[in-house]
Amino acid sequence: MSLSKRAFAEFIGTFWLVFGGCGSAVLAAAFPSLGIGFAGVALAFGLTLLTMAYAIGHISGCHINPAVSVGLVVGKRFPAKELAPYVIAQVLGGIVASSVLYVIASGKAGFSLENGFAANGYGAHSPGGYPLLSCLVAEVVLTFMFLIIILGATDKRVPAGFAPIPIGLGLTCIHLIGIPVTNLSVNPARSTAPALFVGGWALEQLWLFWVAPIVGAALAGLVYSVFESKTD
Repeated sequence: MSLSKRAFAEFIGTFWLVFGGCGSAVLAAAFPSLGIGFAGVALAFGLTLLTMAYAIGHISGCHINPAVSVGLVVGKRFPAKELAPYVIAQVLGGIVASSVLYVIASGKAGFSLENGFAANGYGAHSPGGYPLLSCLVAEVVLTFMFLIIILGATDKRVPAGFAPIPIGLGLTCIHLIGIPVTNLSVNPARSTAPALFVGGWALEQLWLFWVAPIVGAALAGLVYSVFESKTD
């Protein structure tokens, strides 16, 4: 299938991830008194990935995350020459999703971007008040483990057709761990989209949510290659 069609699938997939995951955080997490809370948001992110993995996995591989694409390049599962089109499509998909979410959320009286709009942050902007170092370590480690799950679940030695399940559950699990720390990113496209609307501190801190996930993903690509070696 052509690169343009696969990139468009990545656009759609990332749109759904950001709209479903961030949308649940903005619209439903604390809805009057029966909000879905952290656990519900974590599940929403996992479900968006699981559903898209089945919907577009056979088309584009369903990376829907620049860090995943980088990790797959390092792990020699994806050609480096196609990385830029995928990343551009993913970031644009996230931005469009945040735009739609903004139109919906801003229609409610009392809406304010000062509440964060599901942006990621550290220090004063960490949900739990965690400092930069804690947030950096969390994002690197959680992205690393997420990529290990992806690389393992999609290994050719594993029965085909089941990969979306552990990958979706893995994303849910790391959100349960990381939402109190950074609102959890592990995905630069997911972080960029709301940060563009919040501006200010969100854009100033955005570097962390590009650097840490990419470092964690690249490390996972290197480490998992050990398990794919033909020599014991």
